[in-house]
Amino acid sequence: MEPVVTVGLDGSPESLAAARWAADEADRRKLTLRLLHAWPLLAPEPIHLPSEMDQNYWAKRIVHNAKAELQARHPGLTIVGNLVAEDAEEALLKASAESEMTVLGSRGMEPVESYFLGDISMPVVARAERPVVLVRAGAREEGPPSTPGASGGVVVALKLHGPCEDLLAFAFAAAAARGVPLQAVHGRSIPLHAHAPWGTDHDVTEKIRQDAQKLLSDALRPWREKFPSVEVTSGIGLESPTKVVVRTAKGAGLLVVGRRRHRPALAPPLGSVVTAAIHHARCPVAVIPHD
Repeated sequence: MEPVVTVGLDGSPESLAAARWAADEADRRKLTLRLLHAWPLLAPEPIHLPSEMDQNYWAKRIVHNAKAELQARHPGLTIVGNLVAEDAEEALLKASAESEMTVLGSRGMEPVESYFLGDISMPVVARAERPVVLVRAGAREEGPPSTPGASGGVVVALKLHGPCEDLLAFAFAAAAARGVPLQAVHGRSIPLHAHAPWGTDHDVTEKIRQDAQKLLSDALRPWREKFPSVEVTSGIGLESPTKVVVRTAKGAGLLVVGRRRHRPALAPPLGSVVTAAIHHARCPVAVIPHD
């Protein structure tokens, strides 16, 4: 199958916002956009049946209306509709395995009411083998930035104590496709031995910062060479990684975070940074699975 960007549709404002973002991304990357609506009760396609008797009428309308709007915005974009008589979570996971990325709507911390965005989107994020992007309704349009983070650039959060090639590949490609800056950020809590009665030991914290900055620079170096057109900055925050990431993402056009494919048996399916990003970041959040 040719490379596609898949977006899950359920007719909600969040899924329509996701579809618009996915169309922009597919057009930018010269990929096909697939509009997927899955529902176990979809009926077999009738040969001749009036619309008022068609059990699939509303499902078809969701896909048709979205396709018409997106095609008007992107006349040259190839868009295909896909109605699947299957559980939405399983259908999205299957689709994600053959997609460059899967895009879903997100409500963040707001009450969850829709099928896709409640019980579906989080398990898809936790189980997908390829990138999943979550988009809120009402997310601001991206604009040409002059500096990273607060002006619409791409922010990527790195742990530095494991593989990060998949995150950097996605983040650099996204920044290059948009023509925007990339900001790489790493958060590290101050260890107990750095605390002193008067506050924190500057010598200890400075050594931690310098060591982390070297690791970050080393990780970025080959990607800077591969994407020379991308303006890159980096930063180290000596506090909770979740606070560093959420704060840095304010005003960003896209936040890229990583998710380990194999987590300990009793651990939550998503790490603290991914969870905080999904709940609190106002920009689209790309979750990249990695080993």
